[in-house]
Amino acid sequence: MNDTGSLDHLIEALRRLPGVGVKSAARMAFHLLQHDREGARVLAQALDAAVDRMGHCKLCHTFTEDEVCATCRDPRRDPGLLCVVETPADQAAVERTAAFRGRYFVLMGRISPLDGVGPNEIGVHQLLTRATDGLVHEVVMATNFTAEGEVTAHLLGTALRERGLKVTRLARGVPAGSELEYVDLSTIAHALVDRR
Repeated sequence: MNDTGSLDHLIEALRRLPGVGVKSAARMAFHLLQHDREGARVLAQALDAAVDRMGHCKLCHTFTEDEVCATCRDPRRDPGLLCVVETPADQAAVERTAAFRGRYFVLMGRISPLDGVGPNEIGVHQLLTRATDGLVHEVVMATNFTAEGEVTAHLLGTALRERGLKVTRLARGVPAGSELEYVDLSTIAHALVDRR
């Protein structure tokens, strides 16, 4: 009879988190059980509440407890400017800059044929509906600069341009405060091509 079934189950559950292997999961599980049982209960309750209460905004698909998120409801936001991001974490990163005052559309992924993720799995139809609502005049493609992010930006950008929308892409290049000798060659090349 296995007398550590609950511990094994906890470790396996923690392994579902990105970047967490078996050793890290075990370390977290042992810490919670040995040093912070109250923290473990708080964590369990927070996860349970989030899973039960969080859904997707009907306009932008980010996480929210309401039908429409606070960003989409904010009348100070420019409804004509729509920023397309891959994940709610990407949206949060853009928001932290305080430089964007438009609205968002969160794809909840990116096109990745090798992983079986196509346009339908990331809500392209919903994006096209949102972008052609008569209010949007510019769509900012803010997908990541990975191979999948670039493919996603290209395909979506083409579809949006065909519908008469102005499509822009986040700039990329040498980070402010860096020295060229320490910047990778691909970044320097993109900075030269995208110079202004």
